[in-house]
Amino acid sequence: MLKFIFWTLLAINAVLFAYGQGMLGNFRENEREPGRMRNQLATENIKLVAARPLPSPETEAAAEPEPVVAPPTPVLVMTKPAAAVPAPAEPKPEPKPEPKPDLVACTLVGNFAPPEARRFEAMLSPLALGQRQTRENVAVPEVTSHIVFIPSPGSKEAADRKAAELKELGVTSYFIMNDNSPMKYAISLGVFKSETSAQTLLATLTRQGVVGAKVAGRTSQATKMAYRFRALEPAAKAKVDAIVARFPDQESRSCK
Repeated sequence: MLKFIFWTLLAINAVLFAYGQGMLGNFRENEREPGRMRNQLATENIKLVAARPLPSPETEAAAEPEPVVAPPTPVLVMTKPAAAVPAPAEPKPEPKPEPKPDLVACTLVGNFAPPEARRFEAMLSPLALGQRQTRENVAVPEVTSHIVFIPSPGSKEAADRKAAELKELGVTSYFIMNDNSPMKYAISLGVFKSETSAQTLLATLTRQGVVGAKVAGRTSQATKMAYRFRALEPAAKAKVDAIVARFPDQESRSCK
């Protein structure tokens, strides 16, 4: 509606301006419309159009006014600041492993006779060593007796002559050894369980005039018990050593 009013007023102003300039003639009484038309320029381009009736006040009031669109309200957009990129964390140093105690690889203890072995095991039981403690049987050369003898003269004839000399000295208890051993043709004068008894006889024979007699131990293979300990910590090894010390005839030694 406002645009229609604007263009109407603009047309009226143009007509008034033209009239003031004399473009439409003077409209004197003696002039007629055909005469004015002849005085116009480019009359062939002028076309008469029917005037558009002005709307009545009631129609103008009933017309719905064009909505006035308000310019968009500027919106302040708060942009979120870019998150700061964290600096790469320095790698943490790997914790150093705690040093492991030095373990005793292998220790072999004793050659125990059965009675001693039972006592030794009873003392070890509170340590609860489990598979780190094992028992094994070992064959050990053992002095089982002591012999008083005259070494072999090298032949049966020489041994017989020596035996005759002993008889002349009053020695009647003797024996010529004929077995296939390093002591073949040696003359045995007595065998004893203890070394003390053997030394006593040797002293008696010496006083009787027997020359060249001596004492030696006789050995045989005896079955003993040894204990093997593996991977013992120093504290456990010290406890085992304290128990072994209570058996003075036994010793500890390294093993594989």
